[in-house]
Amino acid sequence: MKIDIHAHIVERRYVDALVRDLALEPQKTASGQTLYRRNGYTFLWERPDMYDIDGRLRKMDAQGVDMRVLSLSTPNVYEWKGERQVEMTRFMNDATAALVRKHPDRFAGLGSLPLDDIEASLAELERIVGELEFAGVMIGSNIGGVPVNHRRFEPLWAKIDALRLPVFEHPMFPPNTAKEDFEMPLRVGLVFDTTAAAARLIYAGIFERYPNFPYILAHTGGALLMVLERLDNGYRLFPDCRAHITRLPSEYATHLYYDTCSFFGPALRMAHELVGADHLLWGSDDPFLGTDSAHVDDLPIAAADKAKILGGNAARLLKLKVAA
Repeated sequence: MKIDIHAHIVERRYVDALVRDLALEPQKTASGQTLYRRNGYTFLWERPDMYDIDGRLRKMDAQGVDMRVLSLSTPNVYEWKGERQVEMTRFMNDATAALVRKHPDRFAGLGSLPLDDIEASLAELERIVGELEFAGVMIGSNIGGVPVNHRRFEPLWAKIDALRLPVFEHPMFPPNTAKEDFEMPLRVGLVFDTTAAAARLIYAGIFERYPNFPYILAHTGGALLMVLERLDNGYRLFPDCRAHITRLPSEYATHLYYDTCSFFGPALRMAHELVGADHLLWGSDDPFLGTDSAHVDDLPIAAADKAKILGGNAARLLKLKVAA
């Protein structure tokens, strides 16, 4: 059984709205991509095949993928403000739900939230777990530049915890990203922001106050697992780093979940050693990368551990029913 925890819905109206509303500059490439540029870097990009659901299903068949869990990628809905953000959230959640209902044995959904408005987010959360029947929610690494540990999100974390609802973190561009070359925001910025968001949530005590929901980090947690001893030293040395928690940061980190989208064998072996097979979930970043499962298949670990990573953990955490 293969369940892809890190896959995305790509929808034409959403892309067109972002390009128009943010005045992004299109750039065609020889390989068929359209890059939408802002401040010298790619803010958004697409290929025609990303919109081809039948083609994506054929690819799943060819790769032996039973199910993909679809979420909305960067920048999610956070670039919009006010009612427009609520409108686009509901539109994309409805679009995801329609795709899941059309192919319930192949796709599951993670909902987005209009996080500028907490009351609207709580209302959308009710729709997500009720009418839309999603498996969880996607929350970015920052919300329009606001850290995810900000006190205004406390009612949201409390509600998610009460529901025991899985959260998939996906990185956003770091706040105040300036003019950049070499695609640094995509290549390094996203990794940085995932790492910073996880550290903030740990130090802020979110996982101490709300221990009942699975929190899944994209890209194998960015650099979080690499810097755990630095975070632990912060706890030992500085009062601010232990103001909201009663244990070492590494103890909270080992209870979180991590996808395999570092795609890098040594990093995955380290993650397996630190958090164990029960806390790793296979991801492909389809349709942007859409890699197969070789980066997991090739790990020198037990077959039972690979089975958990490739699908068992996702089925368990998200309560997914996959056709045999």
